[in-house]
Amino acid sequence: MLSLKKYDPHKVESIVREYWQKNNIYLKVKEKNRNRKKFYFLDGPPYPSSNVIHVGTGWNKVIKDTVLRFRRMCGYNVWDQPGYDCHGLPIEVAVEKSLNFKSKKDIENYGVARFVQKCRELALNNIKAMTQQFEDLGVFMDWKNPYLTMRNEYIE
Repeated sequence: MLSLKKYDPHKVESIVREYWQKNNIYLKVKEKNRNRKKFYFLDGPPYPSSNVIHVGTGWNKVIKDTVLRFRRMCGYNVWDQPGYDCHGLPIEVAVEKSLNFKSKKDIENYGVARFVQKCRELALNNIKAMTQQFEDLGVFMDWKNPYLTMRNEYIE
């Protein structure tokens, strides 16, 4: 039992997170409604172009989590796969900036294949950091199975 003489939000957060992990609370919540009516949720994915989530992205994810928790409390089997939009300009611009590129010619000189690999590396590193931040916010989603728009199974 939690007993604090003075409220320490970091201590409470740590204790709750440890309890959730130790007792597999997310999996138990999922299992409880496994055979019930399904509720499908499509996560509008953030770009992993930064290793720090934007405050609006965090707020948005917490609101989504609230809806998913409500649906679970109503007895639904909730599909809660998070996603990350790994394609596009935000990631390319971040990589160009990290390499101090000034033009598209710089990409050609560097090598398109090498540049694409750098984009993949940046996205994957940022996904790891962002996922941890979403977990730190207490968001109950299937973080071990996110969809990534750069994976072949996502691309048709």
